[in-house]
Amino acid sequence: MKGHNALVELLGIEAPVVQAPIGSACTPALAAAVSNAGGLGMLALTWHSPDQAVETIRETRRLTSRPFGANLVLDFPIDDQLSVILDEGLPIVSTFWGEPAGAHAKIRAAGALHLHTVGSVAEAKEAADIGVDAIVAQGWEAGGHVRGIVSTMSLVPSVVDAVSPIPVIAAGGIADGRGLAAALTLGAHAVMIGTRFLGAVEAATHEVYRAHVLTADASDALYTLCFDGGWPNAPHRALHNRTMAAWQAAGEPRSPHRPGENDVVASDVNGSYRRYEDRVPLAGMIGQVDDLAMYAGQSAGLVREVSPAADIVTRLIEEARTAMTACPIGIIQKTAAEM
Repeated sequence: MKGHNALVELLGIEAPVVQAPIGSACTPALAAAVSNAGGLGMLALTWHSPDQAVETIRETRRLTSRPFGANLVLDFPIDDQLSVILDEGLPIVSTFWGEPAGAHAKIRAAGALHLHTVGSVAEAKEAADIGVDAIVAQGWEAGGHVRGIVSTMSLVPSVVDAVSPIPVIAAGGIADGRGLAAALTLGAHAVMIGTRFLGAVEAATHEVYRAHVLTADASDALYTLCFDGGWPNAPHRALHNRTMAAWQAAGEPRSPHRPGENDVVASDVNGSYRRYEDRVPLAGMIGQVDDLAMYAGQSAGLVREVSPAADIVTRLIEEARTAMTACPIGIIQKTAAEM
């Protein structure tokens, strides 16, 4: 997309598209494919051991020479992972869910760029005050763990106004070029997209999980506290399934009083997984995998096909160009003239 974009230039990318760190569904192949297509690929390294983080970063680097980054969730111990990321020379670190000042000092000292995700204007101002390089404004429509309660349409322009000239990345409910065009119109410099990349060929999404995303409507992606095993008191958005239905029917009790609390519903070579764990279905798992958390945003209603990640990035840009060209400016001008 032509035109000056300070964030795109800062990050060293070509397309204003950032792949959200979609947890364990992230792979080096996914991040590299997004970066090779001109966007910004992101790794999710919070739950990696330092050795695993090194291996994941180096594998991604073997697949791309373009910039990519890594995400850390500040609600967990991340000092070791952050040290690995910075020692490995990653140019971009994103953080989420917590006070970013401590991590920011280390990121800045290493010369890397710091993106921080917020769910409110107040959080955005706090992040701006400590000097982050860009702010991700995550609307309530988003999949996975959701920081705030304000919709993307309302949150993004409010954050833009509050933190300018710091660039803002819009997240939540965006899965196509129309959403990208809308976000840019609201003042964002780029979008962060997660649910659409669950349908990427390179993602580690289990085929059953992927099928649920491809057939879901926006109303199937529910804001809940159901899957909080391992991450308590962290609201999230996931597709309605048998686990959630049984929990709702029981009155949404908290642990340890949830129905089927200790049921093992899936397994793979790494172990077994219980019903309410903060765990998504991944390729290679067996069992009742769709009883696990199938995180997805309301934009699942716009995801209808499996595609290579590069095609997703290309189509986003093409659709955004079309949306901007097709915008009925004449109608707006005529209406304004008549006012």
